[in-house]
Amino acid sequence: MGGEVNMPLSLLKLAGRVLNYAISFVVFSVLDLLDIVLCFVYKIVDYFVEAEWKPCYCSSAKDMITSNGNILVSENGGPKVVRLCSTRLQLEDISDTLYSRPSRLAEATRKAALATAAPTTSTSLKAPATGTTTTTTTTTFTINSTIVEMLRDKMSRRQPQPVPRWSDCDCKTCNGWSSSPSSNLFVHAEGPRDGVAAKEDVLFIHGFISSSTFWTETVFPEFTEATKLSHRLFAVDLLGFGRSPKPAESLYTLREHVDMIERSVLEKYNVKSFHIVAHSLGSIIALALAVKHPEAIKSLTLLAPPYFAVPKGEDVAQHMMRRVAPRRVWPPIAFGASMACWYEHVSRTICLLICKNHRVWDFLFKLITRNRMRTYLIEGFMCHTHNAAWHTLHNIICGSARKMDNYLDAVRENLSCDVTIFHGKKDELLPAECSYAVGSKIPRACVKVCENKDHITLVVGQEKAFARELEEIWRKASN
Repeated sequence: MGGEVNMPLSLLKLAGRVLNYAISFVVFSVLDLLDIVLCFVYKIVDYFVEAEWKPCYCSSAKDMITSNGNILVSENGGPKVVRLCSTRLQLEDISDTLYSRPSRLAEATRKAALATAAPTTSTSLKAPATGTTTTTTTTTFTINSTIVEMLRDKMSRRQPQPVPRWSDCDCKTCNGWSSSPSSNLFVHAEGPRDGVAAKEDVLFIHGFISSSTFWTETVFPEFTEATKLSHRLFAVDLLGFGRSPKPAESLYTLREHVDMIERSVLEKYNVKSFHIVAHSLGSIIALALAVKHPEAIKSLTLLAPPYFAVPKGEDVAQHMMRRVAPRRVWPPIAFGASMACWYEHVSRTICLLICKNHRVWDFLFKLITRNRMRTYLIEGFMCHTHNAAWHTLHNIICGSARKMDNYLDAVRENLSCDVTIFHGKKDELLPAECSYAVGSKIPRACVKVCENKDHITLVVGQEKAFARELEEIWRKASN
């Protein structure tokens, strides 16, 4: 009897998957064409509004990157950009998914071409060997001063991009940083007052298209008075999000995100040792910080870290992109991630409609709900630019996947702090296997998979219980 019941259920699931694949094929084939059309539309509008033809990754990746004074090169570890820093050229990792996202037609053509193509050779720029293994995010080498001056001249003659661009929001929340003398991140800081010295420091890092309010509106109010009197709590808006700077010329690389946190929190507030709590994309930045400051980390708490074991022979960044953005219409969160990741101009249109007009959407939401619901998640979702979201998604989630194994190995070997990982069992964006994979790389890590919780409700909806979990983690680390 049980077998007879299970058979119709399995057939129903199979039919659902087939239907999802079929609808997804049609929808994303249309989006492939729409993105091409929008590419031409934005080139024309950009020219009339900003009096300049703007390059894009789908038409010319090289022009897109070099338009800001960078040089695109190739290295064994993947594509990099060369940036001028004082009298040194600095190599920064970028993701090839920025400009290599084949459509279904392009994929079929590529496979046919590979089957008949002759082997080719290429020349790449390689950084000098140092004789040691490192997990830092950049490589530097000294060059002739004449070349430096030529690069400086090139950068000084290029016209700065308008801030904000016509398709970005110009409200005070999104753009207040442009009139501030400081270019630091927005940091929400809480701690003891009246000259009382804090015993512990905690850094909170939010995930993709979010903001510090993900923490300050959820767990911060739930911490006990004892915690508030003994801990300094820092929640940052990452570069390009919330109230933090959104520079148009930035590529939002891992190094830029890490450097900004160091400057805006660790240096500004004289933080010597600290706990880290990070969600989703923020987990990658947290690992980079932990590896860079191994002696300073007191505990490491990661929520839904985006880590997948990559099959041998597959390109890491491309594999990561296909896992995070599988080009499926169901579940909805996967559909949204796919549009944001695969389509440069479709995602810009979404930002134009939603982010530029976030004040209207916020007003409508409050009107419909009669102001009975907090809108911090919507505010965090809408307060960013397309340039920031596009580059952060590709350069951090996809591009930094190449570094994840090294980072996890370094945490296992070089850090002695406790590592705790939380994941929602019903997370439809990043499955629980991500956290289990991290746990397999760091055997001492405590992996907690929460029943009936997803990517957001892992925190939202159980704020008080999660606050107690964090306090217990910090208490054990301090003892």
